[in-house]
Amino acid sequence: MSTPTADQPVIAEDLILLDADLGETKAQVIERLAGVLASAGRATDTDALRDAALAREAQSATGLPGGIAIPHCRSEAVTSASLGFARLNPKVDFGAPDGPADLVFLIAAPTGAGSAHMKLLSSLARALVKPEFVASLRNASSASEIVTLVDDVINPATKPAVAAPVAAAPVSTAKHSTPDTSAEASSAPKHIVAVTACPTGIAHTYMAADSLVAAGERAGVTVHVETQGSSGSTPLDPAIIAGAEAVIFATDVGVKGRERFAGKPVISSGVKRAINEPDVMVTEALRAALNPDAARVGGTAVAAESNDSAGELGWGTRIRQILLTGVSYMIPFVAAGGLLIALGFLLGGYEISGVAEDIVVNNSITSLPDGGITAYLGAVLFQIGALSFSFLVPALAGYISYAIADRPGLAPGFTAGAVAVLVGAGFIGGLVGGLIAGFVALWISKWKIPTVLRGLMPVVIIPLFATLIVGAIMFLLLGKPLAAITSGLTDWLNGLSGSSVIILGIILGLMMCFDLGGPVNKAAYAFATAGLSVTDTASLRIMAAVMAAGMVPPLAMALASTVRSRLFTEAERENGKAAWFLGAAFISEGAIPFAAADPFRVIPSMMAGGAVTGAMIMAFNVTLSAPHGGIFVFFAIGNILWFIVSLAVGTIVSAFLVVSAKQFVKSKNSPTEAELDPALVTV
Repeated sequence: MSTPTADQPVIAEDLILLDADLGETKAQVIERLAGVLASAGRATDTDALRDAALAREAQSATGLPGGIAIPHCRSEAVTSASLGFARLNPKVDFGAPDGPADLVFLIAAPTGAGSAHMKLLSSLARALVKPEFVASLRNASSASEIVTLVDDVINPATKPAVAAPVAAAPVSTAKHSTPDTSAEASSAPKHIVAVTACPTGIAHTYMAADSLVAAGERAGVTVHVETQGSSGSTPLDPAIIAGAEAVIFATDVGVKGRERFAGKPVISSGVKRAINEPDVMVTEALRAALNPDAARVGGTAVAAESNDSAGELGWGTRIRQILLTGVSYMIPFVAAGGLLIALGFLLGGYEISGVAEDIVVNNSITSLPDGGITAYLGAVLFQIGALSFSFLVPALAGYISYAIADRPGLAPGFTAGAVAVLVGAGFIGGLVGGLIAGFVALWISKWKIPTVLRGLMPVVIIPLFATLIVGAIMFLLLGKPLAAITSGLTDWLNGLSGSSVIILGIILGLMMCFDLGGPVNKAAYAFATAGLSVTDTASLRIMAAVMAAGMVPPLAMALASTVRSRLFTEAERENGKAAWFLGAAFISEGAIPFAAADPFRVIPSMMAGGAVTGAMIMAFNVTLSAPHGGIFVFFAIGNILWFIVSLAVGTIVSAFLVVSAKQFVKSKNSPTEAELDPALVTV
């Protein structure tokens, strides 16, 4: 293995495989290319690099039109920014809309890679939208020729470029929709602006940018793009933004500085649409610029609903993103507060909850239960945890509002959450109050006010009036009805028995295992953790069912890859070893590498085991007062024997089903015999 150096080139001949058969699935191709990089000294751990690339792949497919795939990631295992390249025969499906890929670049960047390295990698991504460059890759006869071609595009300052100018059409077998400018040409806008961004900011960000620029040139309009990627972001000149008559947001993550585009007609989509359909998006932007009813970036907030929603995100997607934003910001309060409360119970006993405030705030040592200093520490931990937990609903509501109206929505959102707690509306009140606060703040941001007062809008006018309006609505109209709903739901949960409580456990188990950390999983988890603030038996049973079911997938895959190891690749067997600990700690994501490689056989098996565990937890009245930690918070588990039994049964069920599926159900994701047993590989 070679030793990496600081000036090691991004690509070299030993990182290239030509006309190679690397397997039938993208997971197999990625693993082989990761091994090539590791063998060349570019990475310290093949498995870690492969898992990082597959995790990025699970977010969205990296296949592009024209037979190209660009799996990419940042990983601590990468020692030097590198490109692994394979020209495949046969082709492999990477999820592109027009079919499988024969040209695959594995783009590997170290965690915290410098901007110079990231610019090199982004230069390659941009070159891949140029047909001459792609054709040259297919026609190259040697690894050295590939190195020269790639080096020419990532180091254009020292060598003449071989690729076509930026204006060339993106490589795609799909038809581009040429803008119908017959009715628009006479009044076409001077230019439009765009922002592109993907989760890792290595490849799609820059390919989308160049695709939009090229589409703009074909339509006869200038497109200025701000790439918010890993190689840094140069914000668009405010004068360019001011002069633009439409904006395109092609992003998979939030737009930084969205408020700069306030009032502009907007077309929104994921970043891949800008690569696959750039002409369509430019056409939509041109039409939006001439449409007084088009969606616009509202104030400092999310774009308003459009009558012409061709390029706009659907309301279902937007509401899901808004709610998940609130939940993601709420979870740290839940985790910190819940675990501290559980530790307080461990040290001071459950009776500490009734006297902790008196002990800690009023120094009433006489209120201490038996236990002395240990009980006192338990009271302190409980009180700190209770205070952290008290922010749960306000944080949920505040950041739901923030997702709608940006920073001006924070104050009214937090206030709505606080009112929900005060009137007893709880978690449901926080959800409703946060949505109201955000949309009220968004509405106020559109008020027409004198220019001299515009500077006061985000810091005074919007927070003041939005807080007043949402507070009044919550106190005068919605507070008591929402409190009644919350109280009724709590009473209903406490009254569940027999088959009803088992059905609830099954539903929660299915949700926890469906997407392993995705929106459905998060919804079940948020439902459970919100109930911890009530601390009644029904809520604690729900928390136990959610945690136990969430532990099943990684534990089941660890068990399956151990007892029937020949059904799994060597890499999966290594992942299985780590999954034992991840499952025990309630980290459901430990099963993602297995699910990403073989979703149709793994995920249903996991859901079945999770449903069994959830049902048993409910049936045997297991409780849990901590929101995280898995088996390591055993002290917070009531009826721990049945917790372990339920977890074990669900794990065995899932492991049995996934082994049976892999053995008897054929799938295109099935590994080859050589991958299942490396001893079968001939040299």
